[in-house]
This record gives sequence, structure tokens and C-alpha cells, in this order.
Amino acid sequence: MSDQILWFASRGSGIVSLVLSTAVVCLGILTVVRWQRPGWPRFLTVALHRRVALLSIVFLAIHIVTAILDPYTSLGVLAALVPLASSYRPVAVALGVISVDLTLAVIVSSLLRERIGHRVWRAVHWLAYGAWPMALLHGLTAGTDAFAPWMLAIEGACVLAVGAVLVWRVDAGRPRRAGLSSVVAAASILQPGRPGREPR
Repeated sequence: MSDQILWFASRGSGIVSLVLSTAVVCLGILTVVRWQRPGWPRFLTVALHRRVALLSIVFLAIHIVTAILDPYTSLGVLAALVPLASSYRPVAVALGVISVDLTLAVIVSSLLRERIGHRVWRAVHWLAYGAWPMALLHGLTAGTDAFAPWMLAIEGACVLAVGAVLVWRVDAGRPRRAGLSSVVAAASILQPGRPGREPR
């Protein structure tokens, strides 16, 4: 019975961690382009990003601890930190381990942000975007119910969410040429000595 509880706790916390890390990635991308909604200031977006990230780390820690304690997988601490050190589905577990290692690098750099400077912190912080696909692949390959319809639906929703935000991010970064002619026309009207300017 206790083994089943550990399995459910490990699997459940891993799924919740994936969903939360998906939200962290989405909020991170949106924050980069200073995304705002009416009535939702930017500082709230940044604060929400940090809180969801912390919550994701909590569930990730639960996932790791319960996976280590689960006698079925017999991971051990070393296998939870070193890629390919696991005897249970070594490649699948290694994907999760690499994701955890990248996340740890982001956490440590965030704690040392004052000392390492913003530029180094930002460079290391990009690793978070590498941790997410590794976690997704880990979920697809390590779990016994990875290809269950409900699990595929969760993972598909995560992929769609990140994909939609990435498309929005790329689109938001493009110059808006559609309204360029109207801007140029308005500028020429306002400049003195140009045709189209109304005399006073």
C-alpha cells in the first residue's frame, strides 16, 4: 500500500510540476516582451512568474524525493542527480535528471544574482527554457502511463500553450508595417513646410 502511495505521489507531483513549469515558461516569455493586460500591471506578471516558479520547484522536489523512496524504481540519490546512473529506464530518467540539473543551475544563479551580475544571471536563466522540453520528454518516456489518453491530453495542452506563446512572442517582436504608411502620412502632415499641412 505504501509503495502505491509513493508511486501515485511521484507521478502526480511530476505531472503537476510539468504543468506549473509550462506556466513558468509561458509567463517568462510574456514577461520578456513586457506583456500587459488592462488592469494587470507588469510587476504583477513578474511576481506571478516567481511564485509559480517556486511552487513548481516544491512539486519537483516532492517528485524527486518520492521517486528516490519508491522501492520499485530503486533510483537512489546518485541516479536522481547524475544522468544515466539509473538502472530503471536510464535514458528516460536521464532526461528528467538533466531537466533538474538545469533547473538547479537557474535556482543557484538566482540566489547569487547580486554577486554574479545581471548579464551572467540572464545567460544562465535561459537554461530554464531547455529544462522544460527535457521534463516533457521525461514525462513521455519514464511514466508507466505516459501514453494514456489523459496524460497525452495534458502533455499536448502543455505543448500547445508554449507553442502559442512562442508564436505570440515572435509576432510581437516583428515590426508593424501594416500601419507604417498611416504613421508616415501623419508625420508629414505635422511637419512644417510639407504638403498637406493645414495653414493657420
